[in-house]
Amino acid sequence: MYTDLIFDLYGTLVDIHTEENDDVWEKTALYFGFYGANYSGEELHAAFDAAMRQREAKAGQSYESFPEIPFEQVMAQLFREKGIADADCLGVNAAQLFRITSIEYIRLYPWVREALAYLRQKGCRLWLLSNAQQVFTAYELRLLGLEEMFDGIYLSSDYGCRKPDVRFYRALLEERRLDPAACLMIGNDRETDIAGARAAGLDTLYMHTNLTPADQAPANPRRRGRHREFEGSDWKKLVKRLG
Repeated sequence: MYTDLIFDLYGTLVDIHTEENDDVWEKTALYFGFYGANYSGEELHAAFDAAMRQREAKAGQSYESFPEIPFEQVMAQLFREKGIADADCLGVNAAQLFRITSIEYIRLYPWVREALAYLRQKGCRLWLLSNAQQVFTAYELRLLGLEEMFDGIYLSSDYGCRKPDVRFYRALLEERRLDPAACLMIGNDRETDIAGARAAGLDTLYMHTNLTPADQAPANPRRRGRHREFEGSDWKKLVKRLG
């Protein structure tokens, strides 16, 4: 039925837990200090939040507009404000250090790689559409062996907007000349993945996983039609519905 399957990443294909706590900010501040940009962890955290708010306000945000600010650009700005040369390169390194330090675990849900390989063998084209930072996620895809599994990878930080903004979905649909009627969006968040996909005219499959926001209702596996639902992250079972 579907020629194109569009996947969310975190909470759909990838199980991850991060803790962006005071210790992470302290270690990142130590990296800044190595290059003469002296912050305490608390000062760095406050400066980062202020810079991010300023950029988001400039980008504008409304019901239909959800800006995405590249994390490494904000880090580079904080180096630059301390008069440090080569701020762009250091910003990338600081962003990646921050991410690595914050990760408690990252892993695929069981049978994900096998499921994607099976669906591709069946003739489906596979696309990734993720609210994610390129500076983190491109490398995490490589780590997890997913880098070559998709026909195209779309990360929100590369497009300046994030789900549920329909512009992000349209970027994929228009650039790849996809027929919305032949596409299925698969994601674990009703308010971003599913709501945005419906607004873009896509069919959906909602997965209620351990990373689904706690305030969202469990899936109703009996639901049929254009907008189906699945409880859990059992890809061996789910692929049977998609195949």
